[in-house]
Amino acid sequence: MKAPFQVQFIGATGTVTGSKYLISYDRYKILVDCGLFQGIKNVRSRNWSDLPFQASELNAVLLTHAHIDHSGYLPALMKRGYHGSIHCSDATKALCKVLLPDAGFLQEEDAKYANKKRFSKHEPAEPLYTEDDARKVLKQFKSVPFRQQIDLPGGMTAEFIPVGHILGASAIRLEYKGTSITFSGDVGRQNDVVMYPPEPLPTTDYLVVESTYGDRLHEDVNEEEVIASIVNRTAQRGGIVLMPAFAVGRAQMVLHVLEKLRAQNRIPHMPVYLNSPMAIKATEIFYDLHDLHKLNKDDCQRIDEMTHYVKTVEESIELNGRKYPSIIISASGMASGGRVLHHLKTLVRDPKNSILFLGYQAAGTRGDAMTHGAERVKIHGMYFPVKAEVHNLQALSSHGDYQEILHWLKQMPAKPKKVFITHGESSAADAMRLQLQDELGWHAIVPEYLDTEVLR
Repeated sequence: MKAPFQVQFIGATGTVTGSKYLISYDRYKILVDCGLFQGIKNVRSRNWSDLPFQASELNAVLLTHAHIDHSGYLPALMKRGYHGSIHCSDATKALCKVLLPDAGFLQEEDAKYANKKRFSKHEPAEPLYTEDDARKVLKQFKSVPFRQQIDLPGGMTAEFIPVGHILGASAIRLEYKGTSITFSGDVGRQNDVVMYPPEPLPTTDYLVVESTYGDRLHEDVNEEEVIASIVNRTAQRGGIVLMPAFAVGRAQMVLHVLEKLRAQNRIPHMPVYLNSPMAIKATEIFYDLHDLHKLNKDDCQRIDEMTHYVKTVEESIELNGRKYPSIIISASGMASGGRVLHHLKTLVRDPKNSILFLGYQAAGTRGDAMTHGAERVKIHGMYFPVKAEVHNLQALSSHGDYQEILHWLKQMPAKPKKVFITHGESSAADAMRLQLQDELGWHAIVPEYLDTEVLR
């Protein structure tokens, strides 16, 4: 049966995670983004729910970028029967080779730990997918050049447009029989520390735009001064600065800032550790693809010389036992998993130490709780008192705030027929809707989970 050209919102509604958009037209189906749900339990549980479509019926998958909330469900989609092409930029493909196997490994490790400590409600705890599953799905990836139309099944075309944020991040414009819809993906900053600003979008009939910071502006602070102040204060106490950071984007950004501060003697020459296998590999890709960001080869070389890379579990355990002043950067950025949890358990209890989060913290995550003043934090089934100094430097965010996104959208040649606001908490999405309505005079709505809109 032929379907009208339509979009269904399967993720990133009322939350910033789980991005998935199902495009149906004629007898064809395309999925734009395939992310994991993260954060509060009733949102995470959607990862285990049945999809509102058969994975085997998809004709193509397109990725805006590599972050797990946009790509992390791909191995599960493969397990459910999708074996077709996954189209994305070359840098996104390179980063997914790092992120997805690591995500599978963490799924397995979390399941093992839950079974060992018996804190899972399921017996036995099972991973959503394995590291092996993740490696298998990588064979389905196909690189797409920026700014060139590609043909998809059934007469659909797609174009990938750079939008800053992280390496390879794209907006995706789809066109079918003269009607177009563009997905913003995650939109970067106008004056990002390392990434170029997002390129203006071409004309589109419909627009799906993110709203991570739809209800707020980034702090007007000098991020270098804030980081220097926290590092110096902590070092004087003999403490350790722990920076939970996204392995892709934020980790490389903060390494650049730290190298600059050290070179200017604005912070002590204390050891800087990068303790995340995923972040280490992503940093290597960052060095290789220096034409996609603002740092040149010399900048990358200086960062490399400063950084101690913690690669093995044994090295990580040894690092966790050290007590001298140092800086540890570890994933994940919201303290929702990864090696950072082991450091957090050790460091959060001591007032000498500082925990510096580096951007958006989704509702329900440990990072969200701690940055809102939680007196204790639950890690691996146990509660730990929060005695360390806790900060969140949102000025280092790789997402544009609502003013930056409005500035970006104003550059479009013509206003869309309708805008769909997604990828934000409910209050942020609705605030962005009002901004588009009042500032630009655009017709905007906030779709709900599983809503469908016909595109005419």
